[in-house]
Amino acid sequence: MNRLRTILDRVLEVIAVVMIVAVTAIVTMGFVYRWVGASLVWYDEVAAIALAWLTYYAGSLAALRGAHIGFAGLVNALPARLRVGAVLLASAITIFFFALLAYTGIEVVRVLKGDTLVSIPSLSLQVTQSVIPIAAALFVVAELVRLPELLRAAWQGPLADHELKEALEHAKAGGKDISR
Repeated sequence: MNRLRTILDRVLEVIAVVMIVAVTAIVTMGFVYRWVGASLVWYDEVAAIALAWLTYYAGSLAALRGAHIGFAGLVNALPARLRVGAVLLASAITIFFFALLAYTGIEVVRVLKGDTLVSIPSLSLQVTQSVIPIAAALFVVAELVRLPELLRAAWQGPLADHELKEALEHAKAGGKDISR
């Protein structure tokens, strides 16, 4: 499972970096072309799609790394059995939601058959919207890959609060120790 997690992490990280570079390049090109008075016809549509793709794939990466907003403080206040139950319930709800999103995304892609971008008629809307079911499925996989580790942590003691950990590391890097 660790090997799968490592591979998935690297793949999603590469996709996120490529998307960040692509969004940056598209926005920069759009700005430069408008500045010189030669607006790109496809800029607005493609930039919005690229940003959506970045959001979906980076969200899957964040899920795999456990970096989404959670309720670690509330869960940690519970006894071990209830902590495990809360983790299972939260994961089940998350998996259900993203499985439903994947199913709905597939239906959206089917409905869009034959439709194309307004600014680039050769590009199918099915391609642009395929990110919905793909990223939703990746989110489900990420949740399933993380679940055994999360359950082990919930049984053994308090869950890691990633937001608090990051804030403490940031404060220490700035020379302030706010952990006391």
